[in-house]
Amino acid sequence: MTEANVTLSPAAAKRIAAIVGSQNQNGALRVSVEGGGCSGFSYKFDIDDSPQADDLVVERDGARLVVDPVSLVYMAGSEIDFIDNLMGQSFQIKNPNAIASCGCGTSFAL
Repeated sequence: MTEANVTLSPAAAKRIAAIVGSQNQNGALRVSVEGGGCSGFSYKFDIDDSPQADDLVVERDGARLVVDPVSLVYMAGSEIDFIDNLMGQSFQIKNPNAIASCGCGTSFAL
């Protein structure tokens, strides 16, 4: 069984700190899983000022990421990374539970 944790790469932590720091020093990036998308599920990213008591809170290098318990079931063992290349900038989730993903990078199947 995969551990029920989520990790942040140094690049993702740096980007989250830059985004959230420009808006709210106490905020965090919330990642959640929703039904829909090209492959069945999709990731949603929001700024959250008040994480819930049962959220997983991941902290690294001054950045905070929160994941709700339902989304954590689908994201357990994932790493959040931030890619900046010629194709653009985006958060990418390396999810060991996904058996397929879409070219958009935000949709996956289990």
